[in-house]
Amino acid sequence: MIKIIQLLAMEITPLSPQEIQQLRAETKGTAERIHFNNAGSSLPPDVVVETVINYLQEEATHGGYETEDKYEKEMEHTYDLIAKFINANRDEVAVMENASMAWGVVFNGITFNAGDEIITSEMEYLSNLMGFINAQKTHGVKIIVIPTDEQGNFPVQALEYAISPRTKLIAITHIASTAGTIIPVVEIGKIARKHQILYLVDACQSIGQLPVDVQEIDCDMLAVTGRKYLRAPRGTGFLYVRKEVQNKLKLILMDGFTAEWVSENDYEIRNDCRRFELTEKNKAVFLGFSKAIEYILNIGVQRTWPRIQQLAASMRKQLEGIDGIRVHDKGDQQCGIVTFSVLGMDSATVKNKMAEKRINVSVGKAKSTLIYMNRYQLSSVVRASVHYYNTEEEIDAMCRVLINIMITEAEKNELLKGVL
Repeated sequence: MIKIIQLLAMEITPLSPQEIQQLRAETKGTAERIHFNNAGSSLPPDVVVETVINYLQEEATHGGYETEDKYEKEMEHTYDLIAKFINANRDEVAVMENASMAWGVVFNGITFNAGDEIITSEMEYLSNLMGFINAQKTHGVKIIVIPTDEQGNFPVQALEYAISPRTKLIAITHIASTAGTIIPVVEIGKIARKHQILYLVDACQSIGQLPVDVQEIDCDMLAVTGRKYLRAPRGTGFLYVRKEVQNKLKLILMDGFTAEWVSENDYEIRNDCRRFELTEKNKAVFLGFSKAIEYILNIGVQRTWPRIQQLAASMRKQLEGIDGIRVHDKGDQQCGIVTFSVLGMDSATVKNKMAEKRINVSVGKAKSTLIYMNRYQLSSVVRASVHYYNTEEEIDAMCRVLINIMITEAEKNELLKGVL
């Protein structure tokens, strides 16, 4: 097995410096600023932006329905692209407006009874935790949270020990919003399948960043956004539901796209994952979303993922070498999200001062991953998230700016002491 993995790795051609320059040239935003907020919303490729704009212009001159008819084949092909990207069948994917909608549609479609158990991790996202608590309040379910160990690794064995005859769902966020840790969703999937428990994965931060194969994960449901590492327009995402599970989920919303009339008194739900969609969508961003998936498929996420890992490791190393900066990421498997704090400065101030130098980072607030952040007594962190189009030179520039910010802040504090 090790030899096979090594051979497969040898076949993956790293991105060359020339390719990286070309990819940057195809992204106007890289010439304007340093963008380390890819875990929030990546800079889209120019072709994605042009696709959206051109579609809107056609709508304005030819009509909305007429333009939709013209691009029907391209839009239908989106389902094939998604299926190829995650190794699913096209009747197992639905295009959604965002990951929260995708996650909420399937979670709320599960029939919970009093005493049912939901197992999750301390890295679970804000809206997902709210969903669990709502199910606890309305259905009487029990929430079981598995913490990471002292090294920041998720203890798969502890999850299996927590399973009982009342366990109804295992719900896991693959990569947390405010930490660089990767949860071992493949190993968790094996346990879920062994015990025949529904398995829901939030892949918001992982899709487009690292290879995600739903057959390998063996999940029943997967929720995805487009705006993060897929580099798609905001207001896009998709949902995967295993074919065998689709009929087990209640439909929360219905319209003429979800089902067809059988008679004036009855309807028939469509026999694919698109039963979770509704008729009306922003067709311009839909087509832009399709173009973004096609774009990453052409490059190959197997090629971009090693670069993201290398850039993130380089950033962590540089940050750890700066006095007064503390990097918070834990675990053996880490991703392109780098979180840190600057001594004596709140995260929002750091973000704003870096923005003045045209460097985009974001603030990871405690509420985003409340259980994890409370455990480590973190009210917020600075989150710098790299993508394959970022460079070592950009990391160097960010660290220089951080040092200057810290020096300036220290000098200001000394002056204030003198005045007082």
